[in-house]
Amino acid sequence: MARAAPLRVAPTVVAGGAERGDSVRVGLAATGDARLIAIHDAARPFVSVEVIRAVIGAARTHGAALPGIPATDTIKQVHPDGWVAATPPRARLWLAQTPQVFQADIIRAAHADATGDAGTDDAMLVERLGHRVYVVPGDAQNRKITTLEDLRWAEWVLARPAVPR
Repeated sequence: MARAAPLRVAPTVVAGGAERGDSVRVGLAATGDARLIAIHDAARPFVSVEVIRAVIGAARTHGAALPGIPATDTIKQVHPDGWVAATPPRARLWLAQTPQVFQADIIRAAHADATGDAGTDDAMLVERLGHRVYVVPGDAQNRKITTLEDLRWAEWVLARPAVPR
């Protein structure tokens, strides 16, 4: 199997903001004349080159894309008083991942329109503008590290011997 050419992107590092949305806006300001902009959570250190390539390709075609994996658990929408308000059909539920990739004009417009509400991810802001966000298959290894259990899993992954692809 032929190895894919490495991604060639010159990174630019900028100081983040107080909130996630603030950090994204600082990053957007540093992108210059980029045509596509990828926004990735640092809390997802195990993203693969294959996922990155797939989501970039989808964003080139569709304008906005993110990787995701199908939900395997039943999801309950819970009323603030604690009772189950709805059980959405699992077959249509996916867990969103990053990087989320957008045509520059779309993501800039989404953040300009956000007016203080950064949403829970950038795709949500793009959806609010009425743009479709295309989903490509993500990877369970592209897990967000936020809890102690997640950190233990990450340490386990790093301690395993490398598996040839």
